[in-house]
Amino acid sequence: MNDVDRTAPTRMPWHGVIVATSLPFDRDLAVDHGAYGDNVAWLAEQGLHGVAPNGSLGEYQTLTYEERDRVVETAVAHAPEGFTVMPGVGAYGAIEARRHALFAKDAGCQAVMCLPPNAYRADDRAVLEHYAMVASAGLPVTAYNNPIDTKVDLRPELLAKLYAEGFIVGVKEFSGDVRRCYAINELAPGLDLIIGTDDTLLEVGVAGAKGWVAGYPQVFPRACLDLYNAALAGDLTTALPLYRRLHSVLRWDSRTEFVQAIKLGQDMIGRTGGVCRPPRRPLDPETETVVRSATRALIDAGVN
Repeated sequence: MNDVDRTAPTRMPWHGVIVATSLPFDRDLAVDHGAYGDNVAWLAEQGLHGVAPNGSLGEYQTLTYEERDRVVETAVAHAPEGFTVMPGVGAYGAIEARRHALFAKDAGCQAVMCLPPNAYRADDRAVLEHYAMVASAGLPVTAYNNPIDTKVDLRPELLAKLYAEGFIVGVKEFSGDVRRCYAINELAPGLDLIIGTDDTLLEVGVAGAKGWVAGYPQVFPRACLDLYNAALAGDLTTALPLYRRLHSVLRWDSRTEFVQAIKLGQDMIGRTGGVCRPPRRPLDPETETVVRSATRALIDAGVN
């Protein structure tokens, strides 16, 4: 196992490799808490720094409040000391998101990850109010900028306002536009940049990232951790060939089928990925062949 000191005082809870965990379901599509807890514990054993349950990879949109609560409790119960649990609190509005943040605090989580309101195209005033309400729950908040899947774009200027007001401590940047990372660093130097897309890890890592909310480390944990460490250290001699090798799978994190692709990878390494809840359907045969082939090539090459 990689020698990682999770208790180092310089690591904030949202720093490091925080795995956006998928959520296993049983044959009746009920949450399989036993399998999920095992996956969380296994990720900790691999040397990763934490998990982010109830994000997009966790199919949070299909879960009831009670199911989301139990997922958080399961993650906390299987997290060793120093291992972050940073649940997603995404919701249509601030009242709901704050409710999830309060539950996370009571459950013993160290931080939360929050999308902007996604019920409609909120203006800057509404976004500021949204994050103010979530921050009032009392946990550090990392914003999640995903203008691809939501109607709101957390532009660098808006992120700087949110940071200046004390509402957020970091941002998971999922736009895919690496140029934004430099603008964020210039406009809000103290705001922690968090890699949000697996297939821009190297570019955002060398731009000054402090963390990675990641999908594929639950398939190739040690290789992804090595890549992350090399990227943040600016060690391109190590990072670039590893990045090129992994990119055939990392790119699926930014595609519509990312949940199914990562769950397939988990199944292929002997972990529990399994099926998705509707509206997600199984991969079509052509897509599954591509994902399976790329994953199998890495497994056969000894990547883990």
